[in-house]
Amino acid sequence: MDIVRIQDVPIDVNEGIAAIIDERAGGEAIFLGTVRNVFEGRASRGLFYEAYRDLAEKEMKRIEEELKREFDVLHVVMVHRIGELALGEIAVMVAVSAAHRHQAIRACEAGIDRIKSRVPIWKKERWADGKTAWHDDPEAGAGQMR
Repeated sequence: MDIVRIQDVPIDVNEGIAAIIDERAGGEAIFLGTVRNVFEGRASRGLFYEAYRDLAEKEMKRIEEELKREFDVLHVVMVHRIGELALGEIAVMVAVSAAHRHQAIRACEAGIDRIKSRVPIWKKERWADGKTAWHDDPEAGAGQMR
């Protein structure tokens, strides 16, 4: 079963894992992106995510189709959380199953990279000193605070 969605409630990892289980699969790969307590050397107390939900889900569906076509995966789960997230909470889950581990691992990595570079989701850092700032993620290439 495939799952592609943006949601404002905690991500259910067990639901995602159950969705990719398939007797034809020899490999499953799972990525969980979590809220960390430091960003660029500065203490953080959490994140706020905002998305253009309809467009974001449409683009994630395109990415799902690409992963299936390019990596011959069986099932894809891509779930991104929006709203206020505390330290340690899961912000994004990408999980895939495929006949072979290499396909699953490569597809999972491609999935998160494409979400971060193409899906209209914005992140606001909530600094420990009480200040906030929207920013681009340096791992996606920009690395600039907005």
